[in-house]
Amino acid sequence: MRRGGLRRLARRKSTVAFLLTLPLIVLIAALVIYPAFYSIYLSMLNKTLERLVGLDNFRFLFTRDTFWMVVKQSCIFAITAVLFKALIGFCVAHFVHNVPAKGQRKWRGMLLIPWVIPPAMSTLGWFWLFDPSYSAFNWLFVRIGLPAVTWLGDPLWARFSVILVNVWYGAPFFLIMYLAALKSVPEQLYEAAAIDGANWWQKIWYVTLPMMRNIIAITVLFSLIVTFANFDIVRILTAGGPIDQTHVFATWAFLQGIEGGDLALGASVSLFMFPILAVAAIFILRDINRRGNEAS
Repeated sequence: MRRGGLRRLARRKSTVAFLLTLPLIVLIAALVIYPAFYSIYLSMLNKTLERLVGLDNFRFLFTRDTFWMVVKQSCIFAITAVLFKALIGFCVAHFVHNVPAKGQRKWRGMLLIPWVIPPAMSTLGWFWLFDPSYSAFNWLFVRIGLPAVTWLGDPLWARFSVILVNVWYGAPFFLIMYLAALKSVPEQLYEAAAIDGANWWQKIWYVTLPMMRNIIAITVLFSLIVTFANFDIVRILTAGGPIDQTHVFATWAFLQGIEGGDLALGASVSLFMFPILAVAAIFILRDINRRGNEAS
């Protein structure tokens, strides 16, 4: 009787838990699942959205050099920005972690400012810094005897500019995640490493990094997804120029779908992010699962 009562109680709790999470499930279905399937449906229509054409939009994209340039630029933009955000976030997190406890709150507040400012607003500030007429950077360069730089007019400098702004905006996210991970590393491990004669670099390599690997992997994956889908920074700074040299998936999909009036082609461009991100997610999550199985 007692076992049967426990089983009924467990079933009752499971039902209550499901009912409590049902509104969230419905919300996710309405805001994520439905738009995703609708995008797939849109990508299989013609330009007038009146006739199914199957995979013809994707075949058309594969024949365009601009599309492959956008693929290359999106990968360069996302991978480079995420690598620099992870590196800067890791270094700054170590700095803040070693600051006395009284000063940590002040440093955390100041360093999180770029992340809490709306990206469109902060990107406008960067746009004025890069403006060819009154660029603060060029003003400084001229004063120290260096030539002025066409930040947004040269393809190479334009790519550098959008990556720089993305790193400036996204690095604080890595900082706060890595700082939380650092605080969870037992101090006894560092003491044991010091007794064994390990220097600061060996402590980082053999103690800190192994203890933070899962957090690093999840943070990199999340940032990679967000960076691949970035729109506002590229749109405000360069609008994809000069000569389409800084377009990423989101901005080129907007150009084709909204400005070009071809929603089906724009949906096809945006959907091409999915297989790239799926491959990255599989490799990162598989590595996390492998390490979890080894630890157990």
